[in-house]
Amino acid sequence: MTKKDIILKVADETNLKQTDVKRVVQKTFDCIVAALVRGERIELRNFGVFKVKQRKSRTGRNPRTNQVIPVPPRKVVVFKAGLEMKNQIK
Repeated sequence: MTKKDIILKVADETNLKQTDVKRVVQKTFDCIVAALVRGERIELRNFGVFKVKQRKSRTGRNPRTNQVIPVPPRKVVVFKAGLEMKNQIK
């Protein structure tokens, strides 16, 4: 499912204009991204939690040359599904 599919489904089920739904959906995503950039944790009840996690530096290996390469530390976004979502997916 793409963002456009979400917009079409919400617009169809709520009888709102697609342009209005698109603005709301995009603004929602923008707010989530902005909060993650600030290092905040996003908790959406019954859906899940997004948070930024710091990965440690490590050594990697180039599979072609077998050369050892240092991989620097970096931040990654992780998602943990909420209990209600887990129960519905079973």
